[in-house]
Amino acid sequence: MTHIPVLLKEAVLGLDLKSGNTYLDGTLGSGGHARFVCEHFGPSIRVIGIDRDLDAINRAEGTFKYLPNEHHFVLDEFRNLDNVLSNLHIEKVDGILFDLGISSPHVDTSGRGFSFMRDEPLLMTMQKDPKEDVMTAYDIVNTWAEENLETILRYYGEEKYSRRIARNIVSKREEKPIKTTFELVAIIKEAVPALYRFGRIHPATRTFQAIRIAVNDELENIKEGLKKGFDSLAPGGTFAVISFHSLEDRIVKHFFQDKVKEETAFLIQRKPIIPTDEEIESNPRSRSSKLRIIRKL
Repeated sequence: MTHIPVLLKEAVLGLDLKSGNTYLDGTLGSGGHARFVCEHFGPSIRVIGIDRDLDAINRAEGTFKYLPNEHHFVLDEFRNLDNVLSNLHIEKVDGILFDLGISSPHVDTSGRGFSFMRDEPLLMTMQKDPKEDVMTAYDIVNTWAEENLETILRYYGEEKYSRRIARNIVSKREEKPIKTTFELVAIIKEAVPALYRFGRIHPATRTFQAIRIAVNDELENIKEGLKKGFDSLAPGGTFAVISFHSLEDRIVKHFFQDKVKEETAFLIQRKPIIPTDEEIESNPRSRSSKLRIIRKL
């Protein structure tokens, strides 16, 4: 499935870039937001794109093949954006966008176990070819203590049956290692009440979210990326962040509020921007997204 950029116009227009500005996309993906930046603000915009998935970098290069804009795409995490900019000899940027959602290619075609709807190996790492020392979902599910499993399911997944699920994971892995997504889904379904199995959302949704966040250290990545991103903004520069669940949005909201209290920035809009009914209908994955934008003083 092709990834459809969420809140595309709202995020890009909110950046309010000017001719000759430098734009940093911390979550490049297939380059949808970055391409619209170039198309809307013109060929003089310089683009710096960061992504930790080589497939995403390659897709974005294809997207930019016929665009005249200077661009530099780097395989890394946005928590390291200060090093990325230093290596490119760039001191400040004028606009930054973080799109914190997992991309459609990750869910639909990566084969890394992001989706509970496909039977795939338990990896859930954003890296295409993770090294042996990189933690995976398999490691978490098969080696973490029950208490630690319960903690991440409750905190990262906001899963109300975290204790029951963690206990069943530990029980089942004693029989044999849990290797695939469908094996994990079956264990989750067995652990929760029947009514929960047929609720509004799939019973594995929150567990998969929690494990993915833990594998990729997503919340710490966001915290570091926000700080380094704001430090890298030129005065008058704009920072836009699209989040998809309450944990992400809470971090962004509090960071932006702190900058307003410090009188180093102001909010473009007091309340987050959410997708229109039309966007949700055409792209259901956008339904939980929230966009917050801040401008540096």
